[in-house]
Amino acid sequence: MSERVLTPRNRGFLFLDSHPAGCERLVTDMWRACPDTADGPEGAGPVALIIGSSSGYGLAATVAGLKRAGIRGVMVSFEKAATERRTATAGWYRTAATADLARGAGRDLVFLNGDAFSDGMKDEVADLVERRFGKLDHLIYSVAAPRRTDPETGATYASVLKPIGRANRTKTLVFDGEGVPEVREVETGPAEGDDVEQTVAVMGGADWERWIDRLDGRGLLGEGFTTAALSYIGSPLTAAIYRQGTIGAAKAHLEATARGLNERLDKTVGGRAVTSVNGAAVTQSSTAIPGIALYTGLLRGVLGEDLVPPVRQLAALWDQLTGTAPLALDDEGRVRLDTWELTDEVQAAVAERWAAATTDTIAGLADLDWFQAEVRRLYGFSVPGVDYSAAVTTDVPWPVS
Repeated sequence: MSERVLTPRNRGFLFLDSHPAGCERLVTDMWRACPDTADGPEGAGPVALIIGSSSGYGLAATVAGLKRAGIRGVMVSFEKAATERRTATAGWYRTAATADLARGAGRDLVFLNGDAFSDGMKDEVADLVERRFGKLDHLIYSVAAPRRTDPETGATYASVLKPIGRANRTKTLVFDGEGVPEVREVETGPAEGDDVEQTVAVMGGADWERWIDRLDGRGLLGEGFTTAALSYIGSPLTAAIYRQGTIGAAKAHLEATARGLNERLDKTVGGRAVTSVNGAAVTQSSTAIPGIALYTGLLRGVLGEDLVPPVRQLAALWDQLTGTAPLALDDEGRVRLDTWELTDEVQAAVAERWAAATTDTIAGLADLDWFQAEVRRLYGFSVPGVDYSAAVTTDVPWPVS
């Protein structure tokens, strides 16, 4: 096994290596931050399938599901092992840490590594559920990917981050090699050709529905089965590039898919399908979107510790999915976990700071220390309690269950 002293090396918000001890501690900290149920989960626990379980809100769903609902079942992600030149991906190390938590909690979780878009992975999961768990109670879909290959046609689609109709000019936040912040204006050209259709094919509801088709066709959906696809709406400040852009078109397709699945599941198994609209967070996906880094830093500047972390949001979702709390839906049939972010008061305060944000003023308007640390923590760095001067083993095995 390889042991190395790891220091962060990055190109913008993308880091070349990940720190296994930092990733492990991060998952442990998420576990501790997740509120307990009154008596703790009892019995065998519901059977869950979480697709996209190793990062962002999917990881939060996994950790919160373990602690809050006592889930067992199958977790799917797509990560890379360590090589001679590179560490494993952060999600690889987070998965190993999550598996340790599950074993410590006495929960039967199986972690699969592979392409969730493929029919091969769907069949592998279906076989495993049938053999080991019987039927599914819940499915959470949390996949953010740049491309998808359609298993039926073999066509590969690529998603893009573009506005629809006309170019969009927005402020964005970048850091130089020394970590010095700069507020820039960037212009993103409008979607062209089949950009919208390609993005919808990747990020819309087609693959989610294909998972349900596969599992339902095998008779693996239990009575009262519920499924939720994790989504985001966000602020009017970022709407042109997000909710009104190509990604927004994909999210609209996801919501339309939820309505169709909800009607179908209600008839077949007395079940439900919803989208869950989450609040802002620093994730590997969100940092790639123009303006989102600036917005999130300003939001933290306004809210401070009142910014709700993903694991607490997903604890609330599990309460609703399992019936511990009522399923609270908006007029579009969506679970809203973002209400703390989108109040008029909070958005007015963020908009005021956004208008005033320049390279000279940003340090007094946004919580930059928090934001930069959150980005580093995505890769296991800047996690409190970790000795980064110590050598660590990078060749961590994938959990075997």
